Amino acid sequence: MTHLIIGNGIAGVCAAEAIREMDADTPIVMVSDENLPPYSRPMLSQILEGAQPFEKLPVRSPAFYDQLHITPVLGARVSAVHPTDKRVSFADGRQLPYQRLLIASGADARRLTVPGGDLANIFYLRTAADVRLQLAAIGDARRALVLGGGLVGFKAAYGLMKQGLPVTMLITSAHPLSMQVDPVAGAMIRDTLVTHGLNVEVGISVTAFDGERQVSAAHTDDGRVLPCDLVIVGKGVRPAVTYLPADEIQIDLGVLVDGHLQTSAADVYAAGDVAEARDLVRHVPWVNAIWPEAALQGRIAGQNMAGRPVRYAGSLGRNVMRVFDLDVMALGLANAEGLEGLQVIRSGGAAAGWFRSLVLRDGVLVGATVINRFEQGGLLRALIEQGRPLPVPPESLLSPNFNIARLLWAPERACAAM
Repeated sequence: MTHLIIGNGIAGVCAAEAIREMDADTPIVMVSDENLPPYSRPMLSQILEGAQPFEKLPVRSPAFYDQLHITPVLGARVSAVHPTDKRVSFADGRQLPYQRLLIASGADARRLTVPGGDLANIFYLRTAADVRLQLAAIGDARRALVLGGGLVGFKAAYGLMKQGLPVTMLITSAHPLSMQVDPVAGAMIRDTLVTHGLNVEVGISVTAFDGERQVSAAHTDDGRVLPCDLVIVGKGVRPAVTYLPADEIQIDLGVLVDGHLQTSAADVYAAGDVAEARDLVRHVPWVNAIWPEAALQGRIAGQNMAGRPVRYAGSLGRNVMRVFDLDVMALGLANAEGLEGLQVIRSGGAAAGWFRSLVLRDGVLVGATVINRFEQGGLLRALIEQGRPLPVPPESLLSPNFNIARLLWAPERACAAM
């Protein structure tokens, strides 16, 4: 019997460790398309800005594979999975059998398909190799362009600014971090970025790039030509599923899994950024591509692969970040724009130096955005994950000075204690 794990990111690592806690002998094979030990992908932006060296990237020691008796297959990308025959194949013709398979191949950067998109010095921020190329190009660069206002775009822009480059950020949506925060918070974030020297333009997209071998300018959809000699595209990611057989493994945006993280194919599991599991507030399958969920899913998938039935309760989208002097937290359905049946209440704002937005559905807290003063962020997360009507008036939670003791002595709880 062999456990085969596609991907050596945090989901694959945690799965392997969970298997070994229960089973010291069954062979484990771990495949990765990178020739590196497991490393922290969220730390890549810190490498780009110069805050951390590459030596800090690994999340496990070089002896990880030997200590867990894992056979690593590095620098090789699986090209096809054959669930009926229980084997995987590679582009060079190699094949590997398995008895149980974990798909933990993560996600790939969304590619920009415009004329000139393949010119030199147009980068993505997804792998350690990407960052090495960017650092090598920074020395000769004079004007940087970052496409996308999400987490990757922001981190890329911040890193390039810390390296001394003037940066323009072009965002197709109406405000930065539009997938994470509501418009009010987005406006606060944009103002802060501009105050600290980042040129931010919203509602703008690139239609083409100019250059002979290397990028020299970008064309925008409003008719302008912007000089640039280094571009980082941060337009999000897509689960890496193109090598999977859609007729045998059910796929939506990601690989659909049940409560035990098993796919529609027997003995095939999925975890991490590639997996589409139940979302706690949407109540539908959803890809929440965040590090802690990938780690938890990997561990639970490994336990199930090793024969211990463990249920995965579901995931909650959440992000905590620092945007210069703003501490930003987004939980669940933080941005309710365009969604029906939701109530949004807000307090604070730019003048107050803090902001809080709560999103409710039928009296149940399903999302929150907090800027500064987020000492009670853990409380808000717990209330969202509980999925029950709030025992106190929602408006009372808008104050950063909310007395948590009120939740302990709310009427509903007091009656339940009698």
